[in-house]
Amino acid sequence: MAFELPSDLHPDMGPVAWMLGTWRGNGHGDYPTIEGFQFGQELIFTHDGRPFFHYMARSWIVDDEGNEVRKAAIETGFLRCKQTGMGVGKVEFVMTHNTGVVEVWVGNAEGGKLEIVTDAIGVTETAKPVQGGKRLYGNVEGDLLYAYDMAAMDQPLQPHLWARLQRAGKA
Repeated sequence: MAFELPSDLHPDMGPVAWMLGTWRGNGHGDYPTIEGFQFGQELIFTHDGRPFFHYMARSWIVDDEGNEVRKAAIETGFLRCKQTGMGVGKVEFVMTHNTGVVEVWVGNAEGGKLEIVTDAIGVTETAKPVQGGKRLYGNVEGDLLYAYDMAAMDQPLQPHLWARLQRAGKA
């Protein structure tokens, strides 16, 4: 699907503009403390002309045929970008999860790629312990591919989630 830059896009958001819109697809998850799984997911990045995107993600566990088995993670937050050069940006991403975790991510965006690492993590009393993470988002052949490495439950940083999502609509 063709993507058109919105006329009211804040200039600082240029390095991550390709992420705007709704993305849907499937992914896989694994971690030493759980059984491997497959999931469906929807990511939505919206804007209102100011120097940030609003982010919303929801996912659901699916069986081998792709049928929903149960609801899974929900994330929401704000992606902020400060352009530091032609098509290059310094990124801050504030994210909250339905599991009682709040994260501040920092990193860089350039050339259809966003790479971020955790800078700060807060957890509620009932949340599972999360020590850190790394996320990589990329525009590959018009799709959004991502990988999420996580350090949690006293496990070292290692792959946890990866997915390929297709653009589902306009920004």
